[in-house]
Amino acid sequence: MVSIKRIMLDVLKPHQPNALEFSQAIAKVGEDYRVCLTVIEMDENTETLQLEVEGSVIDFDAIETAITSMGGSLHSIDQVEVRNEADNG
Repeated sequence: MVSIKRIMLDVLKPHQPNALEFSQAIAKVGEDYRVCLTVIEMDENTETLQLEVEGSVIDFDAIETAITSMGGSLHSIDQVEVRNEADNG
């Protein structure tokens, strides 16, 4: 099975929720997600973020849903790490 282990996203979001609340909400999407959020740019209404998520099996669709539910939009997938692991079953 091929699974996503790490993904780096370019995200635009409103100022609220703040970066801490936003990253915590993304981390809650998966059981073992590690989230690293960097604010790249701010203007009067929005923040541009670099969002890196690591985990054993990342659910990209669930992350994208969480981003949009908080008023954000995904601009691009900038990096991705996948792994092909044999099914043990």
